[in-house]
Amino acid sequence: MSGVRILTPEGAITPTGPWSVGSRAGDFVFVAGMRGIDPKTNALIEGEEARIRQAFVNMLAIAAAEGAGAKDCARLVTYVTDMGRYRPLVNKVQEEIWAGLAYPPRTIVQVSALNQNDIFEVDGTFFAPLSSR
Repeated sequence: MSGVRILTPEGAITPTGPWSVGSRAGDFVFVAGMRGIDPKTNALIEGEEARIRQAFVNMLAIAAAEGAGAKDCARLVTYVTDMGRYRPLVNKVQEEIWAGLAYPPRTIVQVSALNQNDIFEVDGTFFAPLSSR
């Protein structure tokens, strides 16, 4: 495979703007910033911790469609609107998801706002060799 392939896996959220949920370039899968959106309704999940968890679930579902899982995560970038309030919840959810696995490198950034006045967003890069598919 050469070039970049845009991903549109079944069951993924519907983008809220002119972007794709992910792409594959060779052995790497890049997942766009995911928020706590229910893919069935395309509405934000209620509850801070539940919304953060759903954002991770959405990201991992796109990676899984390309044969990657949490253990294959090469890098995370997370965005919160209040570091003091949401970083502990992000850490808790990430510890649960990566339980027993090595944690991937992560950047966490406080931003002034996210789309739809959301509180959290995560994007990830995953290693998913084409030769193992």
